[in-house]
Amino acid sequence: MNSRIPVVVILGATGSGKSKLAIEIARKFAGEILSADSMQVYKGLDIVTNKVTAEERSLAAHHLLDIVEPMQRFTVLDFRNRALPIIEKLMQDGKLPVIVGGTNYYIESLLWKILVENRDSLEQIKSPTETEEIHSDGAGPHLYERLQAVDPDRAQQLHPNNKRKIIRSLQVYAQTGRTHSAILREQRSEDGGSELGGPLRYPHACILWLQCEQEVLDKRLDLRVDAMLEQGLLRELLDFHRLYNEQRIATSTEPDYSKGIFQSIGFKEFHEYLVLSEEDRSSEKGSKLLHSGVDELKRVTRRYARRQLRWITSRFLRKSSRQVPPMYGLDATDPNFWNEHVLEPAVQIVKSYMEGQKPAEVEPLPVIEQSKKNDLISHHCDVCDRIFIGDIQWNDHLHSRKHHKMLKHKQVHKD
Repeated sequence: MNSRIPVVVILGATGSGKSKLAIEIARKFAGEILSADSMQVYKGLDIVTNKVTAEERSLAAHHLLDIVEPMQRFTVLDFRNRALPIIEKLMQDGKLPVIVGGTNYYIESLLWKILVENRDSLEQIKSPTETEEIHSDGAGPHLYERLQAVDPDRAQQLHPNNKRKIIRSLQVYAQTGRTHSAILREQRSEDGGSELGGPLRYPHACILWLQCEQEVLDKRLDLRVDAMLEQGLLRELLDFHRLYNEQRIATSTEPDYSKGIFQSIGFKEFHEYLVLSEEDRSSEKGSKLLHSGVDELKRVTRRYARRQLRWITSRFLRKSSRQVPPMYGLDATDPNFWNEHVLEPAVQIVKSYMEGQKPAEVEPLPVIEQSKKNDLISHHCDVCDRIFIGDIQWNDHLHSRKHHKMLKHKQVHKD
């Protein structure tokens, strides 16, 4: 294995040009691309999931596209277990691995060694906890009490209404026989470990962040939705929806947008239009639902882009105890200056990494100092009878109008 070959990771909001840069970097340095997108792993629906075209795939080898049937369950653990051997093989062969995609927790699972599999990987566990949550309307308080009994330290860090995290911690205990809090402490105590996970898997990872002015990105995303419609987005959705409904009706199951490729942006937004008859789709009602779906798709896409940016900032730029590789910002706002602002500096950065040197002309982005206040301690307001997690939420509440109003109300009644 060539120790100087870095793992290149290209981050950025949807629509920022990540795929374009990945192909250019892969071609320049004889690399291959690993797609880190939780919807592009599914076969079909190329327009909905915004996959690279066949022509673009011919320019550089792509991995982890079209590998799963549309309704098959595929978790971050499945992704990690498929991706790591590909990365190792590429590095052994002297080829540059280029990781690109919009599913940031997929990327996180590759960059850091994580003792507890995050997010949906644990949902595979068929434990009594999971069954109870699904079938019991009043499961929330009961589950929190159970967590307090088996892992009081973890319960102290979670809000009683945060069912998802409570269930996850109980699942960790059911799966491993160890408390979630103990595993997290072990993670932090490892050399390079932190509250977010274990040490870096690839200490010399080269992280490139494609940045774009928000207003420009919003307009770009709206135009992309329009282009997807022109390319046949609706026909793709209708055809897939028809095939799915034939299978669903045959098995007498309800539509579920939380599984498989149905989680992709596009299905929920056009659901009311998709279920119309062909005649109704041509009616005034159909036209209104179509326009409403388009507007909603644009809104959801813009919101998704903002969520991606918050993750990048939180995981790579906020100062913490976690090992974080340097990240280099590239301005992708104006496509007319792509070569000068994106491609050329990216090539220089990757070339420096491959030569075992620090990039001479490009500085990494500065880290953001953050509050040292404890975000993992719960506080109970006796006045309002509410629980708050972390010092910031607690202090905000103490200074809120609602708290002071309740305090005044209780003092009046007390007098």
